[in-house]
Amino acid sequence: MTQGCARGFGASTTSLSQVLDSVAIVSDSGQAHPPLTPSQESTLALLRRSGEPLVFSEAFVAGLRDEANEALAHFADRLNGNTMFITKHTLGSLFDCEAHFLAPDEFEWTPARAKGQVSHRAIQLLINWRGDAVPVDLVDDAIGRLINEERGLGGWLDTLDAADQADLRAQSCDLVTKFMECFPPLDPRSRPVTESSTQWPVDGLILLRGRSDLTIGRPVGRESRKLIVDLKSGRQVQRHREDLRFYAVVETLSRQVPPRLLASFYLDAAQAVTEDVTEGLLRSALRRTLDGINALIEIKFEGRPAKRTPGASCRWCPISADCPEGQIYLHAEDDLDN
Repeated sequence: MTQGCARGFGASTTSLSQVLDSVAIVSDSGQAHPPLTPSQESTLALLRRSGEPLVFSEAFVAGLRDEANEALAHFADRLNGNTMFITKHTLGSLFDCEAHFLAPDEFEWTPARAKGQVSHRAIQLLINWRGDAVPVDLVDDAIGRLINEERGLGGWLDTLDAADQADLRAQSCDLVTKFMECFPPLDPRSRPVTESSTQWPVDGLILLRGRSDLTIGRPVGRESRKLIVDLKSGRQVQRHREDLRFYAVVETLSRQVPPRLLASFYLDAAQAVTEDVTEGLLRSALRRTLDGINALIEIKFEGRPAKRTPGASCRWCPISADCPEGQIYLHAEDDLDN
């Protein structure tokens, strides 16, 4: 069936061989896993693949790629040889506030900031682990591997004192434990891949790059079966949907087969928030990406003043003290808190 088909969960009886391309409650040793928890059951229901095949037309995908190629060629003519790497973080930060985006980056690692990357690396190990896995062992191994990389986060981890290391381990173990409790176990046949990188085009002055936390499934011919999952702690925000939509459009441009479903999995709430991939979603995501590239060229290379957009990021913006719009927003936030 083509992309316009009805999307439903089908019969109430769950056939695990039809879920997430292939998910089975069987361990590497052939031993049956314990019964699914209610949160695992509800996640499974949300991520289930419909019995109806989802196939996007070849003409639609070709048209999307043609539109993107034409736009990037136009943008490249305005770069004067400069290069740009566009990620979900680039677009998210730019659309939050252009002035904040251009401000000097005063980022510093803390255990609260590092727990995401440490837990993601631990979950990466978990999905490829042989035998029973213990969260604290996964986290310790993840920290050790990051330190061995001797760059970025690894360099900071190597300087931690015992108290900060314990704090980081505790916060990371919390997230890994929640994932193990709430996300259904994945059979290797479902082809789960963590930290999967995608890039389009292969070369050029402007490159779109994505790195998804977890992908499940693979396309079969032109049939869309891949699921893209982002793991989140904290509350749901609109930017999380936009991040996944960016991943979907880069996947479509590079692989020429769109994913079928996008999911933000909130570890604290033990809940997945999903969105079906449609032609409209992909067109909108591409337009947002191209609008972002255009705005970035204008403020970085063509002299347009950056817009100031007050919002939640004012709380950690390095120029908020000298930003009238930001100060008005922060004072209003303080009044609400009081």
